[in-house]
Amino acid sequence: MSKFEGILMGMGNPLLDISSNVEQEFLDKYDVKLDSAILAEEKHQPLFKELVEKYKPTYIAGGATQNSIRVAQWMMKKAGQTAFMGCVGNDDYAKQLEDCSSADGVLVHYMKDEKVPTGTCAALIKGGERSLVTNLDAANNFKPTHLETDKAKEIIESAKFYYIAGFFLTVSVESLLQVTEHALANKKTFCMNLSAPFLIDFFGDQMAQAMPYVDFLFGNESEAAAYGKKHEMGEDIKEIALKVAALPKKDGSKPRTVVFTQGSESTIVACDGKVTEYKVEPLSKDLLVDTNGAGDAFVGGFLSQLVDGKDMDACVKAGHFAALYIIQQSGTQLVSECTFSA
Repeated sequence: MSKFEGILMGMGNPLLDISSNVEQEFLDKYDVKLDSAILAEEKHQPLFKELVEKYKPTYIAGGATQNSIRVAQWMMKKAGQTAFMGCVGNDDYAKQLEDCSSADGVLVHYMKDEKVPTGTCAALIKGGERSLVTNLDAANNFKPTHLETDKAKEIIESAKFYYIAGFFLTVSVESLLQVTEHALANKKTFCMNLSAPFLIDFFGDQMAQAMPYVDFLFGNESEAAAYGKKHEMGEDIKEIALKVAALPKKDGSKPRTVVFTQGSESTIVACDGKVTEYKVEPLSKDLLVDTNGAGDAFVGGFLSQLVDGKDMDACVKAGHFAALYIIQQSGTQLVSECTFSA
């Protein structure tokens, strides 16, 4: 394996998305609400079997962080710029994930757990909206020891930007902090995503450990509202963004930037006491396939320009481009050459 000389590293939960259109009855049967992301409980386990047997789903490489890294690599148009780490099983699903990400130009350096299957995510689509039900399985078993492998050290040393979705806070805060400490000590850039309201509500302590290291924080309107409610920051999304941007930071020499997307409504960026709104290009409803992966794609597009030193306008423009592309696909599939120009 050649030496990694890329600039962007992701670490998260590699999952194989099992994606299909379903009826409301199916969602009701398993008590799943539209536009939600949850970890599978015991009551959800039969859902995966029924989805495979009755709905002929599509299997797509997934996991929030891995999706963002794949999109960033696609947007950068130069192979070998990105790497991703996470834990998988030693099975066919793991091979599918590795083949897909490698084909997209991402260097994957998975930790492999022989005893547990690769994680899966049921992506349930109805009327263009999506709900995600995740069985973490092997993804839940990532250990800090993997960061001590020669290849992991090489990736961490080479990268200048790091992105970890909030979902990883349920897996290995110790691993996350190891990466953030490296970024802090070497004046590199650490980015994180709020990822889901349940993380804010139930993994607040872990999120609080990570937040002082965050240079760029991403989230959508429901996650912003959940954060505002939990931390008594009010209900105005712009105010919440400003208050989160002003939270204590380990490296006070660079301000925190908070980016909140709102679907088809304007994207909000808060930094240094100022809020900027960026309009989203509307998409005709008949072109919308599904919203699954839109937020991940936005982050990937944004990061592709951030690592290149571009300004905020270019970063957000790239994020909007990537999200618009992905919601016209089924899942995070990069089926054509990237046509973006800043």
